[in-house]
Amino acid sequence: MTAETAREQTSAEHPWPVRTVARKIADWIHRLGAVWVEGQVTQISARPGTQTAFLTLRDPSADVSMTVTCPMRLVRTIEPPLRDGASVVIYAKPTFFLGRGTISLRATEIRAVGIGELLARIERLRRLLDAEGLFAPERKRRLPFLPKGIGLITGRASAAEHDVLANAHARWPAARIQVVNTAVQGPTAVPQIRKALSILDSDPNIDVIVIARGGGSVEDLLPFSDEALCRAVAAAGTPVVSAIGHEPDTPLLDHVADLRCSTPTDAGKRIVPDVKEETARVHQLRDRARRALHGWVDTQCRLLDQLRSRPVLADPLGPIERRAEDVESHRERARRAIFGTLSTEQAAIASARARLTALGPAATMARGYTVVQYPDAEGNLQVLRSISQVAEGTPLRVRVVDGAVHAVTKTSEPGE
Repeated sequence: MTAETAREQTSAEHPWPVRTVARKIADWIHRLGAVWVEGQVTQISARPGTQTAFLTLRDPSADVSMTVTCPMRLVRTIEPPLRDGASVVIYAKPTFFLGRGTISLRATEIRAVGIGELLARIERLRRLLDAEGLFAPERKRRLPFLPKGIGLITGRASAAEHDVLANAHARWPAARIQVVNTAVQGPTAVPQIRKALSILDSDPNIDVIVIARGGGSVEDLLPFSDEALCRAVAAAGTPVVSAIGHEPDTPLLDHVADLRCSTPTDAGKRIVPDVKEETARVHQLRDRARRALHGWVDTQCRLLDQLRSRPVLADPLGPIERRAEDVESHRERARRAIFGTLSTEQAAIASARARLTALGPAATMARGYTVVQYPDAEGNLQVLRSISQVAEGTPLRVRVVDGAVHAVTKTSEPGE
């Protein structure tokens, strides 16, 4: 019967009673076929004297579970015996209990998942996560040198918790470690660890998160190869350190974490520096700085002594005085050279002046000669050089050594 048909057959005035709805749901569920289902056993109820055993089957990667019923003989005959946290595969058919209105799976076959199958599934998941790049070295972050806060996810009062705390505080007594205790095996381990990881990752005072657990069997370490937990660690914003089991144990969490430690003890040593080593390193660096500074000062002092011992600094006035004497000597030589040049030039000028005086018209006129000038047509005075230049009555200017006289031409007489 479809939902549309059921809606047409009922109404607010003519509703179905609960028994009818329950019966129709039971009829529809009972028509479903049997299926193979895989999960983790979280609760086993097999009371003596009863013919039916009750199990709770949980999906380890999600918060989903279902009730399973089966004949008591299936639980008693399965090898190895069922226990909480065991991985199983069941062949079951959905069943609806009319009186309680609940659904469960009625199992007719239960198979425990063997170690080989578990390892094969882990290997398939490893290849998948590796192909997605979750194991890539370039995505791994370096741990802070000295974290201001450390988050530790581990079992309550476990040896792993003691090893991390003891070694971390032995190396750095002031280390602040916030411990979150969770289940570290079984069906509740993954949800609790993921919740603790989320809380610590959102805390701004936590710089690094350590997930630690002691050694155990393959089944005990299964939660640390869970896909959901691996993806949660890969998505965390805070660097995560994996310290699971012993050296040979390598759950998938070791590959996803930013740092893999062989043991919880190793994690306690690697998340914080050694205060003794760092103190010794500080003293060493301080000594090196002191020696370097003293060496530099000594070198500069030697350079200053060398500079002070040079002649120019040993007798700073001597070169100046010598240069002053040189300057005075050169100035005297220049003065003598200038005076000699001036005397020579003055003598040359006097000689030229005497020659010019002797050859000039004044000297000639002093000996009795005159210069006769006549006016041309424009009235300008011209030197008379020929009798043909003047006519009778031409005014003349006769220049003598001490002045000039004026005359008028009367006659002219050619020379012999």
